[in-house]
Amino acid sequence: MEVLSSSAIIVFFLSAFIILCTTEALVKLPRNETIPAVLVFGDSIVDPGNNNNLITVVKCNFPPYGRDFMGGFPTGRFSNGKIPPDFIAEELGIKELLPPYSNPALQLSDLLTGVSFASSGSGYDPMTPKLASVLSLRDQLEMFKEYIRKLKMMVGEERTNTILSKSLFLVVAGSDDIANSYFVSGVRKIQYDVPAYTDLMIASASSFFKELYGLGARRIVVGSAPPLGCLPSQRSLAGGILRECAEDHNDAAKLFNTKLSSQLDSLNANFPQAKFVYIDIYNPFLDLIQNPQKSGFEVVDKGCCGTGKIEVAVLCNPFSPFTCEDASNYVFWDSYHPTEKAYKVLIGEIIQKCVDSFF
Repeated sequence: MEVLSSSAIIVFFLSAFIILCTTEALVKLPRNETIPAVLVFGDSIVDPGNNNNLITVVKCNFPPYGRDFMGGFPTGRFSNGKIPPDFIAEELGIKELLPPYSNPALQLSDLLTGVSFASSGSGYDPMTPKLASVLSLRDQLEMFKEYIRKLKMMVGEERTNTILSKSLFLVVAGSDDIANSYFVSGVRKIQYDVPAYTDLMIASASSFFKELYGLGARRIVVGSAPPLGCLPSQRSLAGGILRECAEDHNDAAKLFNTKLSSQLDSLNANFPQAKFVYIDIYNPFLDLIQNPQKSGFEVVDKGCCGTGKIEVAVLCNPFSPFTCEDASNYVFWDSYHPTEKAYKVLIGEIIQKCVDSFF
């Protein structure tokens, strides 16, 4: 059993005090209500670097990723800068960045205020992380169990249970299932039609949410799938010669989202002590793509990195030609992931709505 030294405990409390006293909340919470930590599960949209030490091509801890991050440092975030968990933690006044749980330099205070267990390339379908050689949601749950054990050693069981019950749990997955396991690789397309495959995804997702509940989660936010057919890579692969949005991809995402929303309603009815919140990412993201000028964007059909049409992960690297100089004009950073600016626009629209649903 691990034992914390007195010096480690002192450092932990000092670090936690500094974090809590120097981050200003932008989201308004009801009086006497708190959200002490943000705990995250899912895929590359919410992975700040858990894949860095994995043997997989689904990683980005190299330039030009992180070009506009603090100090221009590539951390493993699939963007030019910050990603949604960073903005959420900052908006809630918890801390400026949400670190990956697997970071060897993780501080004790980070456990108290939240981490991400997400792994780029993962998904609800158990086959999806196997195809990408990344952490499955089952693996992420095991990491979370280890996290709980560490937290109990630090602050005791009662305080740990309180932190878990009041923290915001964010789950974002499904994109890699539909885009990669179903359409790109075609592995699942051989076995299922879209309705059957989305049923498989929902069954797996529901099981995961129930396990989170069993481990103490009570405020669970679940992001929908985005308009996958409008991602630059999917336009290139399935959008025809004009690279239009691939509507079959979008239709699959919409069907999954409808079922996901319904499943979360069912969970709310069956687990009244918890609140499962469905967050619609699809429509705000589609609006951003269709009306980019409203938010100051110019380019929506390709990413900033390289040609922007296919480059992602190892294909987006320091030698990628034609990489843009100013990512703020682009909705997408690479052919699959949004820019920091696009993430910030999307998060700004949904975070207050998300918190309001808890109270």
